[in-house]
Amino acid sequence: MEEALSPLALVARGVRLFGARAALRDDGVTTTYEEFGGRIERLAGGLRRLGVAPGDRVALLAPNTAPALECYSGVPLSGGVLVPLNTRLHTDEYRYILDHSGSRVVLLDAAWHPLLEEVLRERPDLRVVAMRGEIPGAMQYEELCTGTRRVPLAAASFEDERRVISMNYTSGTTARPKGVLLTHRNAHANAVNMVLALGLRREDVHLHVAPMFHANGWGLVWATLAVGAANVPMPAVDGEDAMRRISDFSVTTLCAAPTVLTILLAATRAAPKGVRVATAGAAPPAAIIRRVEEELGWTIHHFYGLTETTAFITHCEEPEGLDREDVDTRARFKARQGVALPLAGEVRVVREDLSPVAEDGDEMGEVVARGNVIMQGYYRDEAATERAFAGGWFHTGDLAVVHPDGYIEIRDRAKDVIISGGENIPSLEVEGVLYQHPAVAQAAVVGAPHPYWGETPIAFVTLRPGRSADEAELIAHCRSHLTHFKVPTRIVIAQELPRTASGKIQKFALRERVRTQDAGG
Repeated sequence: MEEALSPLALVARGVRLFGARAALRDDGVTTTYEEFGGRIERLAGGLRRLGVAPGDRVALLAPNTAPALECYSGVPLSGGVLVPLNTRLHTDEYRYILDHSGSRVVLLDAAWHPLLEEVLRERPDLRVVAMRGEIPGAMQYEELCTGTRRVPLAAASFEDERRVISMNYTSGTTARPKGVLLTHRNAHANAVNMVLALGLRREDVHLHVAPMFHANGWGLVWATLAVGAANVPMPAVDGEDAMRRISDFSVTTLCAAPTVLTILLAATRAAPKGVRVATAGAAPPAAIIRRVEEELGWTIHHFYGLTETTAFITHCEEPEGLDREDVDTRARFKARQGVALPLAGEVRVVREDLSPVAEDGDEMGEVVARGNVIMQGYYRDEAATERAFAGGWFHTGDLAVVHPDGYIEIRDRAKDVIISGGENIPSLEVEGVLYQHPAVAQAAVVGAPHPYWGETPIAFVTLRPGRSADEAELIAHCRSHLTHFKVPTRIVIAQELPRTASGKIQKFALRERVRTQDAGG
């Protein structure tokens, strides 16, 4: 008889095989796999004691901490559906998600209680568990995890692997956030993909830099536990603290969006070489990849996907011989999104009629996918689900080309392409040129209204510490590398760029800034 696939089976494997090894390491605290297994069994039992029934939603609002990592296994072990909440939202956004998801319990870090205080007064039915610190009237997390009732991890099995394990909300940059329904099968396939692509093994120590709430820590909340690796939580993105933890805990792997990599590159504290880095969230410019590998001595693994694809569908797998190429050639190749991961399913780049584009590195089409890691759908939004799966494929909204070797390379988000005088300007291409300038730390290019051309590219950049450059110099740099119509007509040098909690630059905010300024705002 076939056994349903679930990441809980991977966690059970880790607990069974690596009981005495460290599952969690933090400053002054080490939790073994045996202890970790006991804690998630008691957490599951405590949630059932609170009345959590199969399918009930349990929200989690906390930074990357040891208790938060436990919730990614303990909540589904109870039969509940985990609803990880972005730690950078506002009260109204939390109100909407908690209501829309129908969450019955919220596991809440006390530092975020002020943002939920009003919502909790409106929702006396919502049970609150304090993750860290004190919350008036709330049960303490440790109390929840110290009861005698346990749900055995070894007995975790599911008749239906397509049961929902988590409901992850999109960023909601253009409309209300959507609840992405991810299944046990989705999460299992993604976790195994990460084990294979990153080459995870029991000797690894993984630093959780990427927020766990973002696509469930990109699957590393389960993948590391499957192989007996140690997990080091990092509550906030801080370059100096990251380098300290990498040194103190002998970290070997981490996940970080490209914008977070620039923060790590700016750190003054040295860190050990040889760290394997998974980067995703936005297309990493070749210049950033080169700097990470050259200046830090780390190895970049470039992944691509969305929350709707349980994190990732492709990996820029290195072909034989790439290590013998010069650093610039390697970096340019690694900037591609690559090929489908082993358990992802099918990934194609297609025209409007869903026929494949030519594999010539020139014709652009939309990336579509179907298979093991594709979401079940959007919660309580049939219309959006139907649009996303038009023609039987999940539509990513990303535009890409396919090179003759079959590797995919994203050229832009469909909504981010700038159309100037009828010519398409991929914003990623312009950003890639800006990143080549030695003074540029971050770059984002958006379209601004133009009375004649329709749109014109505007660039926003931040500068590297100790480096200087002005608008004229940066425009001249772009003119030496780009066709004239792709050169930004204006470059704004900013102290910082608006980013999501996962590190993506919020282009919608920059577009709004341009629009209001051009309108005299």
